[in-house]
Amino acid sequence: MSHPLFTDEQVLFTPVQPHTDAIPLILAFPNTYSVGITSLGYQVVWSLLASLPGVAVSRLFADGQELLPRHPELLGFSFSWELDYGNILSLLESLEIPLRADERTDIHPLVFGGGPVLTANPEPFADFFDVILLGDGEDLLPQFVSAYQSVRQAPREEQLLTLAQVPGLYVPSLYAVTYHSLTGAIATIKPTDPQVPAQVVKQTYRGNTLSASTVVTPQAAWESIYMVEVVRSCPELCRFCLASYLTLPFRTPSVTASLIPAVERGLKVTSRIGLLGASVTQHPEFDELLDFFDRPACDGVRLSIASVRTNTVTAKLAKILAKRDTRSITIAIESGSEALRQIINKKLHNDEILAAAAHAQVGGLKGIKFYGMAGVPGEVEADLEATVALFQTLKRQVPGFRFTLGCSTFVPKAHTPFQWCGVNPQAQKRLQYLQKHLRPQGIDFRPESYNWSVIQALLSRGDRRLAPLLLRTRYYGDSLGSYRRAFKELRGQLPDLDFYVFADWPLDQVLPWAHLQGPLPTATLAKHRERALNPDAQGVRLPR
Repeated sequence: MSHPLFTDEQVLFTPVQPHTDAIPLILAFPNTYSVGITSLGYQVVWSLLASLPGVAVSRLFADGQELLPRHPELLGFSFSWELDYGNILSLLESLEIPLRADERTDIHPLVFGGGPVLTANPEPFADFFDVILLGDGEDLLPQFVSAYQSVRQAPREEQLLTLAQVPGLYVPSLYAVTYHSLTGAIATIKPTDPQVPAQVVKQTYRGNTLSASTVVTPQAAWESIYMVEVVRSCPELCRFCLASYLTLPFRTPSVTASLIPAVERGLKVTSRIGLLGASVTQHPEFDELLDFFDRPACDGVRLSIASVRTNTVTAKLAKILAKRDTRSITIAIESGSEALRQIINKKLHNDEILAAAAHAQVGGLKGIKFYGMAGVPGEVEADLEATVALFQTLKRQVPGFRFTLGCSTFVPKAHTPFQWCGVNPQAQKRLQYLQKHLRPQGIDFRPESYNWSVIQALLSRGDRRLAPLLLRTRYYGDSLGSYRRAFKELRGQLPDLDFYVFADWPLDQVLPWAHLQGPLPTATLAKHRERALNPDAQGVRLPR
């Protein structure tokens, strides 16, 4: 190791000895080591690559690195948070690699990327990558490495053409995008070579074993935690939810054959266990996993659990979590309005929320953190009033309990039914309304930045025309004002901010990711949107 960051690591797998002619590969995370090593996805990709004898992998973070090869052939980025793109560009510069893919030659490594940001909508970042891996890495990474090995000595153009024919491998430079005008919507997205597929299909891992930590370190953001992926995706299909729609189908490994053995491996090196997943308590055998932690053998274990489904919060769950040093649980309710939850397909009633709070208190927990959202399509003023009323009832029926509401602004995400819906410009005022009416009641109201939500929406719905803008804003800073400044400088060369962020797009508009196929076809997503927003379909209200 060439950096003190790595000295406290407990590596939980045995890397293979690379062949003498192994591919020199750098795996980068565009943030600090503390953040990157807490990403289970990054850990798993690293262990996968380190288990391939044909690869010699080195790790790179924004604040440290292992000994890097002088002439890497592949440089990969695990991309989990949109605003990390600036660190991607900085790391490319530090390695003396041109930022734009079309400026690289045979002397430069192929720059590839994966992760939730790129799988959802890679287009704003497409000009910076040679190859993008769409989907789950378990099968996709070995296929990528194998395909690269077959053309390792070939010219760059031949390498890219070969890789583009592997399912799930997206080579942006081999797709031409045309526009109705410089500032208009996309007209077409077509491959530039007949050997390249018209659509790239996201790859889905369907094995019975999910991910678990491959390294434990006190320098992680969650100190010395061992993480176990309990479920992948979510069966609820809330209309706005990327974590559900993009990762379908819902997958649940066996508790006895997979999850408990994984936890036991972790307990050999740490007493802190994290159970991860979009809907952990909906695992059909979750009670068995809970019973495992209720044994005297687990005394002293510190258990953390991701967001739970409201109607699965029992006194038993709360009691076991409290015994294992958990003080509160997290529940996503989105709104206190049952009418609005019907629109977004959140199958949840207020009496279930009240029961969950009562069970949590009886079980010995100290509080609940709720996740909410402002500006959801279909939201009206009465929905905000319903949220305030719900928390009034919670305070009255469960006295002495701590309630927190973390509230974000609705951001449209690719491959979801609400991908055509813009950000509600009234969302900021609605966050202020909730703050004004909830904090005096003793509710710990924590709104996310509305301006950050605007930037997130820009990146989640953007197309390739954003690349020059991103190169500018990297130097201007990550404020909304910086993005507005860049739009002003580029006026006439791309649509304005409102087009990307606030506009409701027509269903027949070509989306930036139209050539990238997620788990459900666009026609199905449109039907789900219609079911949500059409008052004739379910008797619900029209959007704002």
